[in-house]
Amino acid sequence: MRLDFINDRIEREIEEIMRKNEQILLVGYAKQEGPEQRRIELNKLPKIGTLCYVKQILRHSEDQKFVVFQGVQRAEVDEFIWESEESLYAYVKLLPNEFENSDLVDVAANLLIERFKDLQRESPKFPTSLLKEIKQKDDPSHLSFVLASHLNLTFEEKFELLKEPSLENRLLKLSVHVERAIERRKLEVYIQQKTQEKMSQNQREYFLREQMKVIQSELGDVEEKEAEKERMLKRLDEIVNLAEEYKEKIRRDILRLERLHASSPEAGVLRQYLETVLRLPWDEQSQDVLDINFAHKVLDEDHYGLDKPKERILEYLAVRQLSGGLKGPIICLVGPPGTGKTSLGRSVARALNRQFVRMSLGGVRDEAEIRGHRRTYVASMPGRIIQSIMQSGVNNPLFLLDEIDKTSSDFRGDPASALLEVLDPEQNSTFADHYLEVPFDLSKVLFLTTANDARRIPRPLLDRMEIIELSSYTEEEKLEIAKRHLIPKQLEENGLKPESLTIPDKTLRVLISRYTRESGVRQLERQIGAICRKRARQILEGREESLNLTIPRLERFLGAYRYSHTKAERTSQIGVATGMVWTEMGGEILPIEVGLMPGKGELILTGKLGEVMRESASIALSYVRANSELFGLPSDFHKTMDIHIHVPEGAVPKEGPSAGITLLTALISALTKEPVRNDIAMTGELTLRGNILPIGGLKEKLLAAYRAGLQEAIIPEENRKDLEEIPENILKTLQVHFVEEFDQALPKLIPGLNMDYSQLGGLL
Repeated sequence: MRLDFINDRIEREIEEIMRKNEQILLVGYAKQEGPEQRRIELNKLPKIGTLCYVKQILRHSEDQKFVVFQGVQRAEVDEFIWESEESLYAYVKLLPNEFENSDLVDVAANLLIERFKDLQRESPKFPTSLLKEIKQKDDPSHLSFVLASHLNLTFEEKFELLKEPSLENRLLKLSVHVERAIERRKLEVYIQQKTQEKMSQNQREYFLREQMKVIQSELGDVEEKEAEKERMLKRLDEIVNLAEEYKEKIRRDILRLERLHASSPEAGVLRQYLETVLRLPWDEQSQDVLDINFAHKVLDEDHYGLDKPKERILEYLAVRQLSGGLKGPIICLVGPPGTGKTSLGRSVARALNRQFVRMSLGGVRDEAEIRGHRRTYVASMPGRIIQSIMQSGVNNPLFLLDEIDKTSSDFRGDPASALLEVLDPEQNSTFADHYLEVPFDLSKVLFLTTANDARRIPRPLLDRMEIIELSSYTEEEKLEIAKRHLIPKQLEENGLKPESLTIPDKTLRVLISRYTRESGVRQLERQIGAICRKRARQILEGREESLNLTIPRLERFLGAYRYSHTKAERTSQIGVATGMVWTEMGGEILPIEVGLMPGKGELILTGKLGEVMRESASIALSYVRANSELFGLPSDFHKTMDIHIHVPEGAVPKEGPSAGITLLTALISALTKEPVRNDIAMTGELTLRGNILPIGGLKEKLLAAYRAGLQEAIIPEENRKDLEEIPENILKTLQVHFVEEFDQALPKLIPGLNMDYSQLGGLL
């Protein structure tokens, strides 16, 4: 017997009864409708019930719970007692199962069994093991209750059988119910047969025609499916670099595809998956060119300058060739836009005779872009790593992950974390794409990455890579790149002959300095392209066949000058010092101005300064206060005046600690009324003790000072090692001084001060 309930309290009580293996009394009671029926009326409860054991509690869901009972014996209730508002108990006496071993009982029981066999043959819903169970009991009373529970009887009919004290009468009543069930089943069969016979001839012909179409279609599909299966199995057998366990999985999928109908949606999804897996270049790879001299030649042909990056790449390739391509670090090319990072990757691929694959990571937010989508999703597909490998046709391309510092994460996952497995030589031999569901070996792939700012690369990724920095090009390098690469390329792309346009070096220098403002040469190439297009139009309009592009003609072609780099001050001024800064577009000189006015000691900072730069200004003021006596200033000078520090180009955000020495110099100049030299630039982080700490972007900063026509530059002593990156022609013109403490720099910056510099010191 199975009952359903939704009351949590009843569930807990029944679980307790089942745990103690106690019996429970079940009596029939009609369900009361309406909110006013809150309590069972005891006088309406039947006096006959069944003692049962709780066998099982079935939980299909939170809202569907059932209890399975096993009846043990009938019982008669003497008295019902409410123990509480919700707990009902009863005093009962057991009603033994009557068993009178009389001829009438035996005959009635045997007849009932035979008729039940007939019912079972007519209606297959009754289990075949039912009669075997009854015969083993050899108990007519048990027989009556078991058969009654399997017949389709109403509640009232079942209750009549339960309360019947006479076994003979119970068996006779049950026989009547069985006979009625047999007749009802025969009537159902008769009605079904008549219904089928009344189907019209047209309907039968319609079904036959449809069946014939399906059979004919299946015969054609069988041939196509067989050919498709053989093709896929043949390709699978040809794959060597795939474990047998994964081959067996794919083989099962191929056989399952054969059994699916061609129009089934599942067949389309499975076919696409198998085609993707079998198209992957599991064994196909290109033959490497192991010639370091050829690689050197290719890099020099494709790129001017970049000596250190090219040298490091050649060392990297040499180690890979000598070690047989064993595991090594991943190279990350870091530099400003347009400095040749991507094209350098193409050159390495050409030098090694490898296929070149590029994947841009800029703006990638979804982890599935790397690992792919699981096949359970609609329109799922592999990740871009596997797609790119598939398009290359080999398993050992040169794979460039461009702009790896531009990835970001959101609720869809973290692409940078997914790249950890791709770039880790210890893991990528079994790269797991969610779509493939089989590992693919990426260990033969040569990965290169690029970034504009290494600080934005997640630390776990950065640990797996070796950084090679590409600094900004000097004007001389841009000039040579334009002459060797950009001008010939644009002449060819615009259909011009070399003699139709000549650009002298003098004009190129103006083009570089006045029409572009960048670290690389991308904008320069666009401007040369614009010149070539205008020249092509002139030729078609019948103008001169050859043209020497002078500076006035350059202005007519491209218009007025677009950029002017910050110029050095013409004369030495009080309260103005020249610093050097690094930006993504290259280096610039940065004048810093300090003004004084009567006030209450307020420090005013303008020019859109960042938090670190504001702190540098506070450090500079504290240094001056600590040495106010040496500078000839009253100890409370900061209380009687307001100090205004301004950095020009106020709309441009400025940040970083390298302006500390410049802020301090301008502040001392304003307070002592002594001018700062206008032909010297400076950079360095300042501490409270007056130490000058190292900075970054030295090459770009010195290029800016050189371009502005300055004569000298002051830099931290710890940056001396970076001077080897600076071109010799710049160092011949720009004299560089190295300092460890501010007192070493001050005599060169403000020579008019009459003081003992050795006494200078910071806060103790």
